[in-house]
Amino acid sequence: MAGIKSTLFVCLHYVLLYTASREVTVPEGPLYRVAGFSLSLPCAVSGYEGPRTQDFEWFLYRDDSGGRQMGVVSTKDKSFPYAPYQARVRNGEVRVDRDSGDHVRLVVQRLRTDDQGKYECYTPSTDSVYQGSYSGAVVVKVISDTLQISFTRSLTGQPLPEGAELTLTCSASIRSEQLTHLSVTFGKRGARAGSGGAAAAAGGPELSTVREIISIDKLLGVVPGRAYKKRYDDGDVTLEKRNGEGGQDVYVMKMRGLQPDDTGAYFCEAAQWIRDPDRSWQKIAHRTLDIGNLTVKQLSESLSVTSSPRGEVTLQVGSPLLLTCEVNGLPADVNSGLQVQWMKRGELVGSGGVEVEVARMTPDGVVSWGDDVSRASGGSMEKVAEARYSLKLFSARPADSGVYRCVVSVYAGRRFPAPSAPATLTQRSEGVTVNLKTKDVVVSAEAQLAPGPLLKRGSTVTLLCTAAITTTGPARAQVQWLRWPIPERQVRTPESPAPGPSVEAEPTPVAALTYDGVVEIYGNGSEVSVDRVSAVSYRLRIHAATVEDQGTYACRAEAWGQDPHGGWYNSGAKAESNAVTVYLYARVADLLLIPLVVGVSSALLVGVVIVAAVTCCFMKRLAKQRARR
Repeated sequence: MAGIKSTLFVCLHYVLLYTASREVTVPEGPLYRVAGFSLSLPCAVSGYEGPRTQDFEWFLYRDDSGGRQMGVVSTKDKSFPYAPYQARVRNGEVRVDRDSGDHVRLVVQRLRTDDQGKYECYTPSTDSVYQGSYSGAVVVKVISDTLQISFTRSLTGQPLPEGAELTLTCSASIRSEQLTHLSVTFGKRGARAGSGGAAAAAGGPELSTVREIISIDKLLGVVPGRAYKKRYDDGDVTLEKRNGEGGQDVYVMKMRGLQPDDTGAYFCEAAQWIRDPDRSWQKIAHRTLDIGNLTVKQLSESLSVTSSPRGEVTLQVGSPLLLTCEVNGLPADVNSGLQVQWMKRGELVGSGGVEVEVARMTPDGVVSWGDDVSRASGGSMEKVAEARYSLKLFSARPADSGVYRCVVSVYAGRRFPAPSAPATLTQRSEGVTVNLKTKDVVVSAEAQLAPGPLLKRGSTVTLLCTAAITTTGPARAQVQWLRWPIPERQVRTPESPAPGPSVEAEPTPVAALTYDGVVEIYGNGSEVSVDRVSAVSYRLRIHAATVEDQGTYACRAEAWGQDPHGGWYNSGAKAESNAVTVYLYARVADLLLIPLVVGVSSALLVGVVIVAAVTCCFMKRLAKQRARR
């Protein structure tokens, strides 16, 4: 029994020693790297005793050394490197970078052909018992540099206008016996926004930022830079791979719709990639080629919008109005889309001093009219020449008076932009003041109740409006009836004069008769009709009037004139009549019903009281008799 326990104890001791033993880890090889470029070999140690910061020593076994080791670099001993590496270690070309206390990387900045061989990472012991592995080795193969890159045309430094298209080409190739992949990236270096002023004032170097525009990665996928993702999705940034001469592939990048932020120094970078045995991709070579500097000239520096005629225009009512908008300063070699709008601030009914849209033409030539849709049949908007647009109103009305401006939105480099695409630049022309000479027009309006019996609920209420227009030439009246609620404190007697409508209360439109004879009935509880009794008299009738129809009524008359072409227009002259109070008395049947209802209610109440009193007394007397018995 004692022997079994001893055996188990020894086995457990060795298991614990094994699990707690030192272990050095390096990548699996062989690793292929390119001469002239950097090598980075990680090495980590675990399961050790002693301090957290461990020392590392790197050895190299060259292929032609016959197994003899050569000291490369050490974190513990500065005199450790052998002669071939002493100078390279002193100038930092060969060094050890520490990621943590027990994890380092051997870095060789510029690999040489004779750097090929087996690298051993050794960790001096800090353990109480020497056990485990104290070193790890990996084979590094140094292959020739065959990466080539070139371009066919460089940027000349000549400024390009905003919205222009930029095309850059770059050729790249690799010739390697190993299976390697090629990636090509186009990028830009430019001054960082907000950094130039302070740096320039202090005389220091100007800060710059590097942006990747677009690339074809090692797996032949097109990848846009983060700052260019939306432009790539919109099709404004593209990258194409083409077959070139001499085994070199040609990469063509196009940027459509150049922006001021595209100013900067452009470059092309080609990189060679290989897949290590651990299945990770490593960049083993890369070259960057400067293509040249680009300056984008902003459109706002050259664009101007003018409208004609300039200043002020005075017309007779009915005369045609012609306005022209001209866009100057557009780059001739940039295919841009234009949206042209005519805006007006002035006398449009209901607009006040607000600027409203009269008409617009989209970049694809579609014309739409603003709030006054009727103008679509009485006017036109056309593109009369390149960057020249006209607005024509065949017969000007008084409502067309105001200040007109042409508003142009430029979509630089996009002939037919998407509906949601923002404009590159929007500019407005100077205002053109349009005045319309109108005839002298005088309008008067008077309202009254039609003669008849006392108005009662359920009867027909008739209101008359006399609308007279004094002017030269044809004229028509448009009449609208309005109603205000009766103030609560008003004394409602037939003899009381009709008070004016309440200033605070908003009128309720009842009905209208337009200048062309169209009747418009607004929301009303009772049946309403409107007609024209004579040349100047208009009638409103409320059939089967109810209490809700009570109120103060007035009529509003507007004068409409006729232009020389036979079209009718609102002259702007109007008048509001006096107020007429409509109060409805109760009918006789309703008055007789009140005492009847009151009498029946009183009789029922008295009967209930008597029956209750008799019942109560009788029940009390009956209870007393039963108590005596």
